[in-house]
This record gives sequence, C-alpha cells and structure tokens, in this order.
Amino acid sequence: MKKENIIKALVAGLFSTITIAALTLLTYKTQYGIFLIASFGSSMVLLYGYPENAFAQPKNIFFGHVLTTICGMFFLYFVPFPIYITIPLAVGVGVGLMIILNVTHPPAGGNPIIVIMGSVSLDYLINPIISGSIIILVFGIILNRLILKKKYPI
Repeated sequence: MKKENIIKALVAGLFSTITIAALTLLTYKTQYGIFLIASFGSSMVLLYGYPENAFAQPKNIFFGHVLTTICGMFFLYFVPFPIYITIPLAVGVGVGLMIILNVTHPPAGGNPIIVIMGSVSLDYLINPIISGSIIILVFGIILNRLILKKKYPI
C-alpha cells in the first residue's frame, strides 16, 4: 500500500470522526434535536476521502440530502401504497431527480428509506437534514481548505 494512500485514509478517518462527533454531541448532549442520520456517515467518505469529486461538492451534499428527503416525505404522506412499493418508488424518484438537477450525492439515495421506515415528521427536513448538512459543509470547508490546503469546494 502506498504511503500517500495510508495518509489519505488516516486523515479521512480522523476528519470523519471529528465531524460525526460534533453531530453526535449536538444530538445527544444538547436539547436542540437530532443532527445525525446514517447517510451522513456515507457522506464522510466522499467529503474527506474524495473532496475533488463532483459528488462531494457542497451543492451536491446539501441539495442531494434535501431533495431525497423531500421525495421520501412526499411518498410517505401522499402516496397511499404499501411500504414495499413506496420505498423503491421514492428512492428511484429521488435518484432520478438528483441526476436531472445535477445535485447527485450517492449517500443521499438512502434518505427516502430512512424517512419512510422512520415515519418522520416534517420537522425532520430542518433537523437533521438541513442543519446537519450545513454543519457537515462547514466542517468540510474548514478541514479541507484551511488544514489540508485543498481547493474545496472546487
């Protein structure tokens, strides 16, 4: 294994730990609500492992998560089909819309599943999706740009 790959992996792991730790602390040690969802863990792979990738750019992270969450909510609240039909439809529509709108962020493809299986309220869009995505992006910009001196966002 190349030395630069080991360093990249260690840095990505460390920065992922720092970012998810902040979201976890906000979720479990404050009264401000939920800031953490499973798909944010996958976002860390792109944000810190491959920040130059189009899928890791701020507009993709933010709007990918928001768009697919709204898709999940639409199917949860307005499509009266069984869950085994609404989940695949919501994921498919969310993926298609991300591609059409050029905001593809692969980890966000799981958000409709989380939304429908969890029967989330409309507040879920604000907390954790919007607030969590903003926090992730602030950490991503600070850690990638200021510490690693990478051009992020590109």
